[in-house]
Amino acid sequence: MVRATHWITALCFLALLVSGVEILLSHPRFYWGEAGNVLTPPLFRLPLPSSRATVPTGYGYVLPDQNGWSRYLHFQAAWFAVLTGLVYFAYIWQSGHFRRNLLPARGELSRRSISMALTKNDPWSYNVLQRLTYLFVILVLFPLVIWTGLAMSPGFASAIPDAVSVLGGQQSARTLHFFVSVLLVLFFAVHVAMVIAAGFRTRMRAMITGQASSSNEELR
Repeated sequence: MVRATHWITALCFLALLVSGVEILLSHPRFYWGEAGNVLTPPLFRLPLPSSRATVPTGYGYVLPDQNGWSRYLHFQAAWFAVLTGLVYFAYIWQSGHFRRNLLPARGELSRRSISMALTKNDPWSYNVLQRLTYLFVILVLFPLVIWTGLAMSPGFASAIPDAVSVLGGQQSARTLHFFVSVLLVLFFAVHVAMVIAAGFRTRMRAMITGQASSSNEELR
């Protein structure tokens, strides 16, 4: 179940990343508060061309407008990711995987344990740094990216306005959504780099087949 939900989430993440970039290109400017448009001074802007001629970017050309399919894909992938996440969390909680493999013990939070975790290479268990990182992603970043994403929806804002106002408004939610997404992309990049550093073939085999190769095979 952990492996299945891992790969479904990975596919959803890639779909969200590609579609999110396309959505971003339609208006690469960010605001704070409830409203924002091209006549409003932005909180900050990204040095990117836009897919809409009405957005001032400083570039002398406009990108093809891909906003239609990208929004459909973004919403569909987001709901697949949410449902997969709920299944994953229900499983790890019921099976004891959360307490056994993700929740660090008190003794693992010492400086010595954390320094030793940097040299640990075991495809069947998570070291304390991995546990803390996964907990931060699962319990903080994922809920935040879902919350800020929903807060940009007019329907959600009408149904639960307090969930939007506590973020500062819909434009604030969009800005926070961007920063949380950047943190998730950084996590993804570090995650892949650590898999490669720890032994790409061993880690990938463990996550695909559930079987780890021997150390001699890894050396070959």
